[in-house]
Amino acid sequence: MHARVPPQVYCDADALRKFIAEYAGVDLKDVTDEMQLTDLGLDWLDQLELMVLIEDEFAGVDFFATTTAAQIEVVGDIIRHIHSTARRTAA
Repeated sequence: MHARVPPQVYCDADALRKFIAEYAGVDLKDVTDEMQLTDLGLDWLDQLELMVLIEDEFAGVDFFATTTAAQIEVVGDIIRHIHSTARRTAA
């Protein structure tokens, strides 16, 4: 029996910003690391749905195992969470 290897977390920040822009229906230039998700027109339910879609789109991303949606306020929070997850799974 083979040991299960967790998927490697890889998420290019630019690809993620593009994904968020498409989801929110905004121009890509508006999706900066400092941009509040609410300023992109996303209410709390939209933000939860976005995180679930990001988990589906980008292998190994899991928001809800180690964080709560309330901890994610700006685009940079999403990117930092994914990068910290990648560091933990690589170790």
